[in-house]
Amino acid sequence: MAVSWTQALLAAGTALLGVLIVVTLAHVALRLLGRRWPPADGLGRSARTPFRALVLVLAANGWVAGVGRGEDAWWWAAAGLGLRLAAIAAGAWLLCVVLLFLEGLTLGRADVDVKDNRVARRVRTQVLLIRRLTVVVVVVVAVGAMLLSFPGVRAIGASVLASAGLISVVAALAAQSTLANVFAGVQLAFNDAIKVDDAVIVEGEWGTIEEITLSYVVVKIWDDRRMILPSTYFTTTPFQNWTRRNSELMGAVEMDLDWRVDTHAMRSALPTIMAAAGEMWDGRVAHFQLTDAVGGFVRIRILVTSYDAPTLYDLRCHVREGLVAWLRAHNPEGLPTWRHLPATPTVPPEGVA
Repeated sequence: MAVSWTQALLAAGTALLGVLIVVTLAHVALRLLGRRWPPADGLGRSARTPFRALVLVLAANGWVAGVGRGEDAWWWAAAGLGLRLAAIAAGAWLLCVVLLFLEGLTLGRADVDVKDNRVARRVRTQVLLIRRLTVVVVVVVAVGAMLLSFPGVRAIGASVLASAGLISVVAALAAQSTLANVFAGVQLAFNDAIKVDDAVIVEGEWGTIEEITLSYVVVKIWDDRRMILPSTYFTTTPFQNWTRRNSELMGAVEMDLDWRVDTHAMRSALPTIMAAAGEMWDGRVAHFQLTDAVGGFVRIRILVTSYDAPTLYDLRCHVREGLVAWLRAHNPEGLPTWRHLPATPTVPPEGVA
């Protein structure tokens, strides 16, 4: 039986009233929740638009289902299908916003601007990859639900599932490298092999991990170049990670000097140079050693420690510069010297021309 326009308008008004009530109740609930959980206000601002869109589409879908009868039933069926697709899209949008907001809260607690930030960098790496996985999974599920809304697709699905074994084998072979990178990316997020901001040496280059995705890793080289490596590189190829367990590092400053260098005075000058380094030196190690004495030179090595790799590099430069200045000012005879002794001329025996 056909529905009159009066009934249709009354149903539409009822649906709009229901939308208004649901939105108002949700707003009040978030305000009350915000008193105990402050992030609830931010969640309400982020999810306001997708939530209202979802409620409005669901109300419209219910209205169409209620009044969609009569001679134009096919038109109402098409409108109902479109609204179901819109409801799935709005629901996926809302779910993505909520999940990304919750993941963002975890990301905000990971403070990497501290000296010992290893745990924070691990959390940041895992959350960034989970965010990408969240969007991919929600979008794939939403698209699948949309396709299943079409009767023809559901009929085709039965035959597709019957040959799923063969299709999966073919797909796995065709996308072997891509899937390997995706699984390697997920593995990197949770096995703690690398984290964002880790100092690494890959392909003979020193750099820091700038970004980790599901398929590739971006390494920022020390001279601001970017090296793009597939995720499988870090699961199949040996590499150096200088900050896996902690960021503190030890480095050496080596100098070849003359045998006349005053090592005792030089060792006594080292504490003054280290004190002038300020916050670059973490105070753990500052050892002066004479490690070799061959080939006309003596080799001096100073072991120093710092909080991280960039600071250690600056500290080594500072120590090297300080020792060179000390040598020039207090022990110039210790500077490297090459000695060339002329051969003694031989006197020929008497009677030999």
